[in-house]
Amino acid sequence: MNTHLLLQLVVNGLIVGALYGVVAMSFVLIYKASQVVNFAQGEFLLIGAWVCWWLLTTYQLPFLVGMAVTFAFMLVFGIALQVVVLRPLIGEPIISVIMVTIGLSIFFQALCKWLFGVFAQPFPPIFQTQSVSILGLEIQTVYLMSLGISVAMMAGFAWFFRYSKHGLAMRATAFNQQVAQSLGISVRNVFALAWAISAVVSSVAGIVVGIVNGVSSALSLYGIKVFPAVILGGLDSVVGAVIGGLVIGVLENVAQYVDGQYLHWGNLYEIVPFYVLVVILMIKPYGLFGTRDIERV
Repeated sequence: MNTHLLLQLVVNGLIVGALYGVVAMSFVLIYKASQVVNFAQGEFLLIGAWVCWWLLTTYQLPFLVGMAVTFAFMLVFGIALQVVVLRPLIGEPIISVIMVTIGLSIFFQALCKWLFGVFAQPFPPIFQTQSVSILGLEIQTVYLMSLGISVAMMAGFAWFFRYSKHGLAMRATAFNQQVAQSLGISVRNVFALAWAISAVVSSVAGIVVGIVNGVSSALSLYGIKVFPAVILGGLDSVVGAVIGGLVIGVLENVAQYVDGQYLHWGNLYEIVPFYVLVVILMIKPYGLFGTRDIERV
């Protein structure tokens, strides 16, 4: 057994898993606020990465400035999307809203290909040192950056939901929309805020993955890859989303090790999260931390 390689992959899995957890929180945020599963979540990553790449390559902005401008754009984009497209659907059957998010996914995919082409584009050099050695393990600098950002965002989410006025309003809306509205909370504003935060947070993951692998339409697949983490943790649990992301990240990399060293199947890395998804749905359909909904008929 190559212990050093296994340890390297586990550490990489934890770092990537933290990024998965951030995107999974975006899923949970929209679901908790509006009971809608956003199947265009992966396109939020794609749009954020393309916007940041365009700012850096066209206007030669410093990376931190370009990322800040991208966050501002995604904030406005998320609000506009909810107000223009999704707000008129309030009160309609949930399946109608879900189908609209699938339509948005296809539309944004086609739009990005039309604007930026179909070939992967590399980010300009961001860091002088591409990787650093920590306790004998080689870790890419961008992954360390993503880990720091992911931890900061997780702490920010915890503070936001526990202490801020808007976070408390969002929790109240997630618990019962009618009761929240009777207390003077604007449910429409809560929905818009949820989509805006989700768009911004997803763009972080898009930028990080874009720096590592280049920006292409393949980035949108992360929306699907993260879904097993959401189901594992529980569709309405922010803590579960983080834990689910970490578990899926580690499982992917351990599967890569087992496949490369022993099985040689060639695609275990890609399909293991979906095996986990099927097993979790069979054993705990509400996830590890999800709220169990009991209906009496």
